[in-house]
Amino acid sequence: MNPDGSVTRCIADLKAGEATAAERLWQGYFQRLVGLARTKLGPRARPLADEEDVALSAFKSLCLGAARGRFPELRDRDNLWPLLVVLTAHKATDLIKYEQRQKRGGGQQLDDADLEAVLSREPTPEFSAMVAENCVRLLDRLQPALRQIAQLRLDGYTNVEIAQRLRCALRSVERRLELIRRIWKEDG
Repeated sequence: MNPDGSVTRCIADLKAGEATAAERLWQGYFQRLVGLARTKLGPRARPLADEEDVALSAFKSLCLGAARGRFPELRDRDNLWPLLVVLTAHKATDLIKYEQRQKRGGGQQLDDADLEAVLSREPTPEFSAMVAENCVRLLDRLQPALRQIAQLRLDGYTNVEIAQRLRCALRSVERRLELIRRIWKEDG
């Protein structure tokens, strides 16, 4: 990463999948995101998740989306903060909607923002955090060559696409995926 640590450089590195870029941006924006999430959630009991969970989920969506090319307009700090605001607002709305469901004792009328959250396919922040933690733990058990294949598979690449990217035989990818499954099953 560029030693000057500029937001523009961090964003470029984040899009390239560099973890240290995510850390630098997280350090610079975490408190602002938590404050924004606190504002969006308002004064309510937080039985399942709080503003830090919302901020974490929004930042995770930013990192994954940037690495997958979902935010082509994201180039610098002028694009970053508005995107983080939108992601955080959506995550906060999703959490409020989730906690207000009838079976959880809510039952209040839905407004347009809540209806949009109901139709969203985003997982809850706590589920996202749990999945992310488990993925990191499982990937850490693999040696680098296997970790690369597992990450590509988790990113949605087919076995054929992985073989093409790594310039190896399809059967090699399949054997390595079998090995990864065995290693992860042992962890199970």
